[in-house]
Amino acid sequence: MSSSGETPRLLLIEDEPALVAMLSALLSEEGYEVDVAPDGQRGLHLGLTRRYDVLLLDRGLPAVEGLDLLTRLRSRGVTVPTLVLSALGNPADRVAGLDAGAEDYLAKPFDIDELLARLRALRRRHLDTARTLPVPGGLLDLDTRQATIGDQDPVRLSERECALLATLAGRPSRVFTREDLQSLVFDDAGTDVIETYVHYLRRKLGRGVVDTVRGRGYQLGRQA
Repeated sequence: MSSSGETPRLLLIEDEPALVAMLSALLSEEGYEVDVAPDGQRGLHLGLTRRYDVLLLDRGLPAVEGLDLLTRLRSRGVTVPTLVLSALGNPADRVAGLDAGAEDYLAKPFDIDELLARLRALRRRHLDTARTLPVPGGLLDLDTRQATIGDQDPVRLSERECALLATLAGRPSRVFTREDLQSLVFDDAGTDVIETYVHYLRRKLGRGVVDTVRGRGYQLGRQA
């Protein structure tokens, strides 16, 4: 999430080279940091291992079909707002896309200005609802970096503590490896620091706020 004013990150999953080149240039000019996946398998990997503000997804992809990819992301707790961009544009296709978890659907050929406007609207709606995240027993406020558990007073978190908890809370069903968390939160430090910050969160919010999944990594706790 880029609610703190950082450059918004967009994942473009599209296999048509000419369209990829055009959209990448256009979106970069619009202010997005763009990652490109040329097939569904790569798109699935990036969607599960990196954080994005919006996802732009084709349907007719090699390896993993677009809506199947989206269904897999949603089943793993990935809530990034998604716009499906597809040549399949009849009402039944649109319904299938929305039922698979997409927030918006635009048929090819499309108007550039309309695409950009829809992406802006998608991000605005997402940011309006993404300033707080549910955590075990309470809520995390991303603007104030405060966690409120039950009827206790809000607890102020450091920037890194908040980023770690927000990463886990953004995908509550996913188990993050140390390498995942290092890449997403602690890219300027070693993996040893992760255990330290998990300890800080547990000390401030209770041991149940983060679960250790033995041999795999960490996951948002089930109970505070």
